Amino acid sequence: MAAPNPRDTPVAKTSDAPPGPTAAPPPPAPGGERDDGVLSGPYRALSIGIVSVVLLIAFEATAVGTAMPVAARELDGVPLYAFAFSAFFTTSLFAMVLSGQWSDRRGPLAPLTTGIAAFAAGLLLGGTANTMWLFILGRAVQGLGGGMVIVALYVVVGRAYPERLRPAIMAAFAASWVVPSIVGPLASGAVTEHLGWRWVFLGIPVLVTFPLALALPQIRRRASGPAGDGTGAPAPSGSRRIRLALAISFGAGLLQYAAQDLRWFSLLPGAAGLALLVPAVLGLLPHGTWRAARGLPSVVLLRGVAAGSFIAAESFVPLMLVTQRGLSPTLAGFSLAAGGVTWALGSWLQSRPRLEPYRERLVTLGMLLVAVAIAAAPSVLIQAVPAWTLAVAWAFGCLGMGLVISSTSVLLLQLSAPEEAGTNSAALQISDGLSNVLLLAAGGAAFAALGGGTVAHGATAASASHPAAFVAVFLPMAAVALAGVWVTTRLRAESR
Repeated sequence: MAAPNPRDTPVAKTSDAPPGPTAAPPPPAPGGERDDGVLSGPYRALSIGIVSVVLLIAFEATAVGTAMPVAARELDGVPLYAFAFSAFFTTSLFAMVLSGQWSDRRGPLAPLTTGIAAFAAGLLLGGTANTMWLFILGRAVQGLGGGMVIVALYVVVGRAYPERLRPAIMAAFAASWVVPSIVGPLASGAVTEHLGWRWVFLGIPVLVTFPLALALPQIRRRASGPAGDGTGAPAPSGSRRIRLALAISFGAGLLQYAAQDLRWFSLLPGAAGLALLVPAVLGLLPHGTWRAARGLPSVVLLRGVAAGSFIAAESFVPLMLVTQRGLSPTLAGFSLAAGGVTWALGSWLQSRPRLEPYRERLVTLGMLLVAVAIAAAPSVLIQAVPAWTLAVAWAFGCLGMGLVISSTSVLLLQLSAPEEAGTNSAALQISDGLSNVLLLAAGGAAFAALGGGTVAHGATAASASHPAAFVAVFLPMAAVALAGVWVTTRLRAESR
């Protein structure tokens, strides 16, 4: 999900370019070990450590949705339910920018460890909260940690791995979400039922110790310290970017609040949110992002277009199956389960060295799959269409997302100078996260206006939803994804 003065051309490939069929194998690492894979000797501990961190975060992210309703009821906080999600999102936006600045100046080690500590502290605070507001505060602290961790990990990948190995480690990140997306909700339900919802939050901080012990020494050796000339001098725009990050966080929070209440006076916080968001976004994303300028701006824009359209549409899939086709919530949720596998498959495909010369074509194919899947989803509103066809369509859409999301991460690192990797990674994550909330808010408003009922986070509840309300969500999101197909033609800067 960058800098005010982004680089417009890719970083030149040298010895990190993927070898041809008859090329000699990569040279041995300094210790005499071959470094021809992310699990080879030089990278094994680092890869296992950082992928395990992502795996644990993925388990928490997929499990929390199951435990959250029980926590809200026990803490008498159902009216504040949505704020438990928005608090995480708004603080993570600020933390992404902070982590990018910090990583570029001092290296990713400090923001990564601070972020994991904050994430763990938020989990402990939420798991021990005795009021809903304390629980929301814990979620906000979690958001700070999560935003810092994701950006710092991107910087670690950019510094510690040669270019030819980056697609593979990005594929490993995607694969680490497969098991949590399937097992996480079931495990969370069992823990919540037999031990209590608090243990869903209190268990993760202990488990993260082992991967940290593996990864931190390697990060200190391979990716610590400032990039560039090593002076560590702060960027001239650093304090301005922090102010813009605060503005984007508050603006996003106000917009989410307004989207939860469609009464006329909710226009006031909505307008205030837009007034904060627009200049902040223009200042934090690369110049030319909104007009799809070639190179880095289009990479950042594509990430938002892909993530926002797909996630906003996916939020309404279970609701449509439950209210229109009579499926149980469990069956509706399992209709998306295959998507985790195909998403990982798409990410694995883009990591194959032989496909590297065709990366832009793969991304175009991915966006086409996403657009077709979203457009096909409302076909199940026709009773003659089997409900399982949506699961098939969504599996293909997730395959496309695997191709697109991992590829945009790889392209971003190719287009970023070492001293800009943190700032540009923050821009990618901001584009991802902000487009999610904006398009979900727009889809939710259209859904409610056409008789869909009131939609909270993730479209978890509605009553007597009209079929046209779902069409009003899916078809515009398909159009957004189709626009992303055009953006994929502008990912490389023009030759000079």
